[in-house]
Amino acid sequence: MPVKTLSIPTADGPADAFAAFPDHDGRRRHPGVLMYPDGFGIRPVLREMALELAGHGYYVLVPNLFHRHGPAPVIDLPEHIGEEARTAVFARLMPLIRAHTTERVLSDADAYLRFLTTRPEVDAGPVAVTGYCIGGLLAMRTAAAHPGTVAAVAGFHGPVGADGPEDLRRMLCGLTAEVHLGHAESDMTPESLGELDRALAAAGVRHTCEIYPGTVHGFTMSDTDAFDPAGLRRHWDRLLPLLGRTLTAG
Repeated sequence: MPVKTLSIPTADGPADAFAAFPDHDGRRRHPGVLMYPDGFGIRPVLREMALELAGHGYYVLVPNLFHRHGPAPVIDLPEHIGEEARTAVFARLMPLIRAHTTERVLSDADAYLRFLTTRPEVDAGPVAVTGYCIGGLLAMRTAAAHPGTVAAVAGFHGPVGADGPEDLRRMLCGLTAEVHLGHAESDMTPESLGELDRALAAAGVRHTCEIYPGTVHGFTMSDTDAFDPAGLRRHWDRLLPLLGRTLTAG
């Protein structure tokens, strides 16, 4: 399956990215999916996940979230991000995450979706957005800001609602996409899950929202100590039907 390195024009200069998409399946165009990485950014495991999704018939665009600070990888990463390395890595990443304001998120989202929806390999219908960790929150903000374009949004071990109930209500009020949120057991209590579920229901959002049993934050990422194979399988079991229901030719 092809993987193409790309440059996306944004208001603050070009953002490096890559796309994975099917080849030799008899079709020229495929439904588009914008995939936001976790805070560690673009690296081999993200390419593996994008290729897996592309193998199911999607054009998957993965941007460098921190393009304002340089091309990916913005910081050096070990091949395996264990607990010892995690603290040092996050110490370098947190200033970048704090600098990625909501204003920047939405400006980039405009650029990413404009780029995705005009690719010659992408269907003319609606697109989906998915994300991991901080990327899950960015996916939700992107979907809320583009109700006419985004038909589905999924977030996995993402801090959705972390900025408080008012921020959550503001974000949900513009959301028309169908939503799936898969939370790590270490990140979300049943009580917090109930509050989030009620907020989504009150906003009239079609959704599923669940805690994946036995998981810790980062469970989808095979290059970290948090990785949980059952959690990753559950993630695909939820994501693929969501895309199949909502995209024109998934």
